[in-house]
Amino acid sequence: MKTRFLSLITMLLLTGSIAMAQGTSKMPFGILAGVNFQNLNGKDASGDKLENDMLIGYHAGVNIQIPIAPQFYFQPGLLYSSKGAKNTYTVTGTEFTNKTKLSYIEMPLNLVYKALLGKGYFMLGFGPYVGYAFGGKVITEGGSADVEQKIEFTNVVETTDDLTTPYYKAFDVGGNIFAGYEMANGIFFQFNTQLGMITINPEYKIIPDDKSSIKNTGFGLSLGYRL
Repeated sequence: MKTRFLSLITMLLLTGSIAMAQGTSKMPFGILAGVNFQNLNGKDASGDKLENDMLIGYHAGVNIQIPIAPQFYFQPGLLYSSKGAKNTYTVTGTEFTNKTKLSYIEMPLNLVYKALLGKGYFMLGFGPYVGYAFGGKVITEGGSADVEQKIEFTNVVETTDDLTTPYYKAFDVGGNIFAGYEMANGIFFQFNTQLGMITINPEYKIIPDDKSSIKNTGFGLSLGYRL
């Protein structure tokens, strides 16, 4: 799976390089960055709903815009995106906060509709994304000291694995929806939403009836410039 994802990234970078080398306005190159408001939603091992709060992160990346029909474009991109969630709980009168932070390389593959509005364009886009987590940590704050644990990525946690280590799956797939406005000078802004379609929690062999189901969800705001 990792090899396939890296192959997709390579294809996108090659496509973008060719478009820039050609210098054509038909496939304009865009850069963007912004803030994420992310969460991890779903169920825990016993089947109870997760009670997490949103975690603020950020994203940055590039995309290209390929015309496929009047006012419609295919817009593949490549983004770094920080995701996760936080959870606050109390133990013997002491409040603790767990922050789960996941770092992803993502490839959104959006279909975009652009309509002339004023001197710029109204934009509406949607499509799938694929992501691969390359790093992460869980930070526990509270009491006399803070504790930081590195996340390990695996699909299955065996009974011989260290069960005090936080585990997640690296691969993620979901859907994007965004709306925004692009000005005549190339500056654009957009509101983005994401919904994870697959679970990112691994299977724990030690839990015979594990009902865990954790997915990435969130929204964000982006500011960018199209060359």
